[in-house]
Amino acid sequence: MFILESESISRSAEKRVKMSGGVNTETLVRVEEIQGRGRGLVSTQPLRGGQIVVVDSPIILYSALPLTKQQHSASLYCDKCFKTIQSASISCPTCCHRRFCSPTCLSAALASSHGPWVCQSLSRLRDCQDFLQHHSVERQTQAQFLIAAYNLAFVSPSDFQILLSLQGRAEDEDPAIVQSLHSVLSSLCHPPPIEGFSFSLELIAALIAKDKFNAFGLMEPLNLNEENGGQRSVRAYGIYPKASLFNHDCLPNACRFDYVDTNSSGNTDIVVRMIHDVPQGREICLSYFPVNSNYSTRRKRLLEDYGFTCDCDRCKVEATWSDDECDGDDNEVMEEDVDEPMEAESDGEEIDNGNSADFPHAYFFLRYMCNRNNCWGTLAPFPPSDAKPSNLLECNACGAIKNDEVC
Repeated sequence: MFILESESISRSAEKRVKMSGGVNTETLVRVEEIQGRGRGLVSTQPLRGGQIVVVDSPIILYSALPLTKQQHSASLYCDKCFKTIQSASISCPTCCHRRFCSPTCLSAALASSHGPWVCQSLSRLRDCQDFLQHHSVERQTQAQFLIAAYNLAFVSPSDFQILLSLQGRAEDEDPAIVQSLHSVLSSLCHPPPIEGFSFSLELIAALIAKDKFNAFGLMEPLNLNEENGGQRSVRAYGIYPKASLFNHDCLPNACRFDYVDTNSSGNTDIVVRMIHDVPQGREICLSYFPVNSNYSTRRKRLLEDYGFTCDCDRCKVEATWSDDECDGDDNEVMEEDVDEPMEAESDGEEIDNGNSADFPHAYFFLRYMCNRNNCWGTLAPFPPSDAKPSNLLECNACGAIKNDEVC
């Protein structure tokens, strides 16, 4: 049973997550080297469904809106906190292009993310028709990231060092793309010198790699109408150092939530909650995209975007399916293969996604995938209250609340 999110439920949910977010999560997971997967996060103790394991703030945020769109339309989001602007916005007094939801956000941006060099650089890119006409939206977005990243070296050198320490190898990037972006930025908005760094091809390649492998998208509100088909666009990208350590699994045991449009500080934080119970020593994984994606789509996207081939339990099973089975909607397969609800996991034990050799993820889809039309979000319980598990599950895409007690 789904309860469509009312204003009172939304406020209650936000309050509960905030209160739990104050708990020290540093001791719940640790970083380990995992064979064949690199660094990952592993539970240091048994974890319960709904438990918050990471609350992370971005070291860098930048707009996902293409420069061409910025040039021809009013921004829908504050360029500091990225909340939806509900009323009259305040423009940058210098460039008049960037818009902010309040004087507080404007002042904070002018002192950090939208200083004089950033303001001038973005204006020059936006006004350069040759750049806009001959560079893709992806390349425009990468240029915005490079400006934001180089600015980070000025405003927070320690965070810049953290950025450079994240996963991503410069040698894996396309030299032609690196050269193109270096040429554009050098000619239009060459940055002032930074001690210990030069605006080199090597630095550009390294930064692009860090962005490619570590950026999280802060999504626009989900539109569930039929015509839209549940598509969501990204309003902003952020680099989250702790959250970037989560590896991928096509049947994740945790999922991330963001509450960008809430009226609170830290609205751009990422909150990672457990989907179900796991024992001590288990790796905690997210899915890098909606879990309903079929095998061929997942394989192609992981290889192209992240440079690896997934060999999780789900992929091992689906790799043996025929092309027709792999191309079908996983949710339809679930409905065909599951005639009756499976029994819930016993108290304190994780679910076993491998009970069925033919379709090990049927139970996961049945319980933890949002079934609202065109949503495909993942459900996780609210944080436990007084050590008691919650019967309410929240969708990380549409925000709907499911009462698990009556399902």
